[in-house]
Amino acid sequence: MSTGAEGGAEEPRRRRLALSTAIFAGATGLSRILGLVREIVVRRTFGVEGEINAFTVAFQVPNLVRALAADMALGAAFVPVFSELLEKEQRERAWRLASTLIWLVLIVLGAATGLFFLLAPAIMSLFGLGELQDLATGLSRALFPIVVLLGVSGIVVGILNSYEEFTVPALMPVLWNAAIIASLLFVVPRFDDPEAQLYVYAGGILAGTVIQALTPVWWLRGRDGRIRGVLDLRDPAVKRIFALMLPVTLGIGLINFNLVINTFFAARFVDPNLAPSSIEAAFRIYMLPQGMFSVAVATVLFPRLSRLAARGDLVGFRDTVSLGLRQIGFLLLPASAVSAVLAEPIVRVLYERGEFTSEQTPVVAGALAAFSLGLTFNGTMLMLNRAFFSLQTAWVPTAVALGNLGLNVVLNAALYRVGVWGIPLATSLVNIAGTTALLVLFRRRLGRMDATAIASSYARIAAASAAAAGVAFGVWFLLDETLGRSLSAQVASVGLGSAAGVIAFLGLALLLRVRELQAVLSLRRRSATTD
Repeated sequence: MSTGAEGGAEEPRRRRLALSTAIFAGATGLSRILGLVREIVVRRTFGVEGEINAFTVAFQVPNLVRALAADMALGAAFVPVFSELLEKEQRERAWRLASTLIWLVLIVLGAATGLFFLLAPAIMSLFGLGELQDLATGLSRALFPIVVLLGVSGIVVGILNSYEEFTVPALMPVLWNAAIIASLLFVVPRFDDPEAQLYVYAGGILAGTVIQALTPVWWLRGRDGRIRGVLDLRDPAVKRIFALMLPVTLGIGLINFNLVINTFFAARFVDPNLAPSSIEAAFRIYMLPQGMFSVAVATVLFPRLSRLAARGDLVGFRDTVSLGLRQIGFLLLPASAVSAVLAEPIVRVLYERGEFTSEQTPVVAGALAAFSLGLTFNGTMLMLNRAFFSLQTAWVPTAVALGNLGLNVVLNAALYRVGVWGIPLATSLVNIAGTTALLVLFRRRLGRMDATAIASSYARIAAASAAAAGVAFGVWFLLDETLGRSLSAQVASVGLGSAAGVIAFLGLALLLRVRELQAVLSLRRRSATTD
C-alpha cells in the first residue's frame, strides 16, 4: 500500500505528465493543422484524379521502409534501452550507443536507397498503374532519400524524448509542412506540365525532411553527452536494440504495410485514377485528431512507461497505461462521432476548390466516415503497443500485427467491391480486432488493469459522444439549409455545428462525471503548482 509521502511525491509527477501531454498535444496539433493546410493546397492543386495517384502510390514504398527501419521503429526500440542506461547512470555509454546507431543508419539506409533505385521499376509495376507506372517510378526514386534522413531523426528525437523534451520534436513537422506548402504555392505554379509539378512537390517534401531531420540536433547541446564519430558494435546494448527492433519493426512496419495493401487494392482493383488519392485525402483528415491526441498521449507516457518497467514497478505501469487509454478515449471518441456524421460537409469545406470538384467530395467523404469508425481503436492500439515496447516484449504486438495484416488482406478482398469506402472500412475493422487482441494479451501479461474504471469511463464518454454527434449534425443541417453553400456559409455551418457538438459533449461529460474531464479542467490550476 502506498504511503502518504509516496502519494505526495507522485502527485507532482502526475502534474508534470499532464502538463507535458498538454504542451505536446498543442505542438503536435499545430503541426497537424498545418499538415491539413498542406493537404488542402495539394488537393486544390492536383485534386484526387489523374497523375496525383502516381504520387500517392510512389510515396507508399519509402514511407513503408521509413516505418520498417527508420524513425518510428528505431525510436520505439531505442528509447527503452537508452532510458534504461540513463536510469542506471550509465550516461557515457548511452551517448556512445546513440552515436553508433546514427552512423549505422547512415551506412545501412544509404545502401538501401541505392538498391531501391535499381528495383523501383519492378516494385511500381506491382500496383498495376498502367500509363502512370513510369511517373510513379521516377517519383518514388526522388522521394526515397527521406528514409535516411528520418532514420537519423528517429534517434535524435528518441534522445530528446528520453530526457522528457517533447515540444521541440513536435514542432519540427511544422517546418516540414511549411517547406512543402511554400513549394506548392510559389514553385509548382511556375510549371505547366502536371508531371513537372509533381516532381517539384516531391522536391519540397525532400527539402522539408532535411529541415526536420537536422534542426533538432541543435537541442542536443547542453545535455550530459554528445554525438561522436563512434561505431562501437561490440556494445551489448547495440545488439539489444537490434534484437528489440526486429519485432518492433514488424509490429510498427506491418501496421504501415497495411497502408500499402490498401493502396494496392485501391489502385489495382478499384480505380487507379481516383481511389488511391481519395483514400489518402480522407486519411489526412482522419489523422488530425489522431496526431493531436493519441500520439501526444502515447509519446509523453512512453519514457515514463520505460522507466517504470526498468524499475519493475508493475502497479505504476498498469496505472499509467490505464490513464493513457482513458485519456485517448476521452479525446478520440467524440472526434470519431462528429467526423462520421459531418464527413461530407467537412470534406466540402476543406477540399472543394481548384482541381478538387464537387463530384469528388462524396467519394472522399465516404472514405472519411469509414475511417472514423476505427479512430479510437487506432489510438488505443498505439498506446498498448508502446506499453509492450516499454516492457521490451515487442513480439506480442508483432504477433497481433501479423494477424492484422492477414485480416486486412481478407477484409480488403471482401469489401473493395462496395466502392472506395470499403477499403477504409476494412482498416477500421482491423483496428477493432487488434485492440481487442492487445487488451487480452496485456491482461495475461500483467494482470488486471482497472478494467471496471476504463469500461465505465468509455461508456460515459461514448454516450456523451453520440449526443454530441447528434447535436453537431442538427446544428449543421439547420444552418446549411438557411445559409446556403457559399464558402463562408459552409465554414460557418460546419464550424458552428462542430462547436455545438463540443459544447454538448463537455456538458454531458460534466453531468456524467467523466473523470478525464475533471483532469482537463484542473490542469491549469495543477500546473501552477511546482515541486
